[in-house]
Amino acid sequence: MTRDAIVPLESYRLVQYAVPIPCYICETENTYDAEYCRNCLAPMALAHQANSQKIRPSMIAVMGGSAVGKTVYLGMLMDMLSRQPERMQLLARGAFSITLQQTTMSALARCTFPEKTPNDPDRWNWVHCQVRWPKRRHPWELIVPDMAGEALFEEIHHPHSYRVIGAYLKKCIGAMILVDTLRLKEGSRDQDYFTMKLVSYLAELHDSPKESWQRRPVAMVFTKADQCEPCVADPAGYAQAHAGGLWQQCLERFSIHKFFAAGVAGACVWRESRSEGRVRVPLRVEPFGIVEPFEWLLEQIKAQRLAGK
Repeated sequence: MTRDAIVPLESYRLVQYAVPIPCYICETENTYDAEYCRNCLAPMALAHQANSQKIRPSMIAVMGGSAVGKTVYLGMLMDMLSRQPERMQLLARGAFSITLQQTTMSALARCTFPEKTPNDPDRWNWVHCQVRWPKRRHPWELIVPDMAGEALFEEIHHPHSYRVIGAYLKKCIGAMILVDTLRLKEGSRDQDYFTMKLVSYLAELHDSPKESWQRRPVAMVFTKADQCEPCVADPAGYAQAHAGGLWQQCLERFSIHKFFAAGVAGACVWRESRSEGRVRVPLRVEPFGIVEPFEWLLEQIKAQRLAGK
C-alpha cells in the first residue's frame, strides 16, 4: 500500500542543463554544474569566472622538468607580489587560486619543500589572478597552472596524452621555462636535453608562422641559482657554457627570450629519512630573482600589444 504524495516538478533545472558552458582552456562544452572539464580536466571555475567579468583572462605557462622547482617558484612569486603594491600587485581571483601560495609558504615555514605536483590535471593548482600596476589604469587578468613535470614529459614524448597541456600552450601569450641549475652544475645533461625537447615541442604546436611561439616572449629561468655564483653573475653566459644545446635552440626558435637566475632557499642541507631516503631541505628562505622574469615577460607582452602584433 502506498500513500499519495505531492512531488514538486523542478523543470527549471533542465533549462540550466540545456545551455552548455565551454571550458576556458579547450572550449569543450560542459554542463553548468561540472566541476572539471570532461575533456581536459581543467577546473570549470575558470570558465565561470571568465564569463562573469568584462576582461578576458590571458594565459602564461610556467614549465620545467620534474623537481625543477616550479611549485616553489610560483608560490613564492604569488606571495611576494601580493605584498608589493608599490611595484606590482597580484590579487587572487577565487579561493582555489590561493592554495598554491598557502601550500608553498606553509611548507617553507616548516623547513621543507612542497610535495610533488600530481600528474592528474584535476589535482593541479590553478591560479587565476589579477595583476595591477601603480601608474596603470587597466589591470591584467592571468591564468597560470602549476603543471606537473612528469605530465609535461609524457605529453612531449606522446602528444595528446594530456589534452589540457596542448590546448593550454596554444593559447598562452608567453612562457617561463625553468631549468635546474644544480643538475647542470653537477654535470647532468638531462636538464639540457629535456628543455631542448620542450622548446621543440612549443615550436611545433602551430602550423601558421603568425601564431608560432617564435613571436611570443619566453623567459628562461635558472632555478636554485643561489648555490652557483657564475650563474647569478651571468645567466646567459652560464647557459652558453653549460647548456649549449638549449642556448642554440633559443636563438633559433625564439626571437624574444632572455635568461634569468633565481633562488628561494638561501641554504639547503641533505637529511636522511627512512621512508623517503635522502631528502633536500631548506634551512632559510632568501628569495632573489623571483619577480624579475615575470616582470620582464609582462613588459614584452605589453610592448607587443602596443605594437599591434
